[in-house]
Amino acid sequence: MAKIRKSASIENGLMKVLKVLTDEEIQEAIGKTSSYIRKCSNPDLPQQIDHNDSFKLDEFCIKKGKAPPLFTSYEHMIAEVLDNNLDIENKDINEMLVKSTILHGKLTELVQGAKDPKSDKGPEISPLEKREIDQAITELENKILRIRLKIDVKN
Repeated sequence: MAKIRKSASIENGLMKVLKVLTDEEIQEAIGKTSSYIRKCSNPDLPQQIDHNDSFKLDEFCIKKGKAPPLFTSYEHMIAEVLDNNLDIENKDINEMLVKSTILHGKLTELVQGAKDPKSDKGPEISPLEKREIDQAITELENKILRIRLKIDVKN
């Protein structure tokens, strides 16, 4: 059974790398096998990817014309930390809008990926994909709510 990974995680980013890069490209990028990447993507195992390897994998993805999955994961993780550690009074509305744009991009990526004919159920959206999309919608809705609250605080 497939493991569920938190969407804003390095493990999830590594799974996306496995979808973008071939075994040969992974070997060329970091000198390790795709099996190693799968081990690092398992949240239940202690194996973790080296930051230099993460960068090299993202670099290969970019060269293939794809978004860098690990960089995107870091962005989402940092956005979560900022959201959880800064109160609304101290947040700049421009910063909040940037984060909402990131979340919108994540939602768009999930929907497009789910409807891709090469996805789990082809153009039909699977239950797992629905759950991930629902979570992304909720995150975006929460961000929009925070923007509304920030605007109300200023008025």
